[in-house]
Amino acid sequence: MRKRMKKPLDHGMPASSAGQRFGMSKQGYHHGNLRQALVEACLLLVREKGPTGFTLSEAAREAGVTPAAVYRHFQGRADLIAEAARQGYEIFTDVMQFAYDKGQPSALAAFEATGRAYLAFARKYPGHYIAMFESGISMNRTADLAAASSRAWRVLETAASDLVRQIPDSHRPPASMVSAHVWALSHGVVELFARNSPGSQSPFEPEDLLESGIGVYLRGLGLISADR
Repeated sequence: MRKRMKKPLDHGMPASSAGQRFGMSKQGYHHGNLRQALVEACLLLVREKGPTGFTLSEAAREAGVTPAAVYRHFQGRADLIAEAARQGYEIFTDVMQFAYDKGQPSALAAFEATGRAYLAFARKYPGHYIAMFESGISMNRTADLAAASSRAWRVLETAASDLVRQIPDSHRPPASMVSAHVWALSHGVVELFARNSPGSQSPFEPEDLLESGIGVYLRGLGLISADR
């Protein structure tokens, strides 16, 4: 069997090793990977119907297997979504790390790039994004999911830590707080303006909103000049 070529990501993102590892078509089951075929079916269904809008039977039908086959790998829909979220965090970490590395050696450029990467990821991987952030699945549902989400968080916290070193000790906020603020800002822009939420229109592009919002925040910390 010929090895299938992987497509590069858009938005200047890497051809994520996690994305390559997890990407497959419905036909993948016929080559022995039922578990991943079900995850791919889940990703399609959460995009179309939302995380609570489909059943395991629908996921099985989308994957081309009987409902009974699903239970060989997942106890229920929540477990299936949790695995989709775990894989999403693996890809997300790759995307964030790529952005951070690309911004080096400037701590400011690296930090701003990780914020933009959040928006790029949400657009490129909507199914994973929904499973991760809109499904209600706890990040602590499984040890593997918790570990994957922590790795993504650490990339942003590392970028924040590099940046706040420029602030005097007496006025320096914790890097974890700065990263949490920017994560919240990025998430808000995605949810309100980048995912076509009803009634939330803006005359500005989501990228511009995010960049200006991060700029206001960093000016408040004294990390960029007022005229930048």
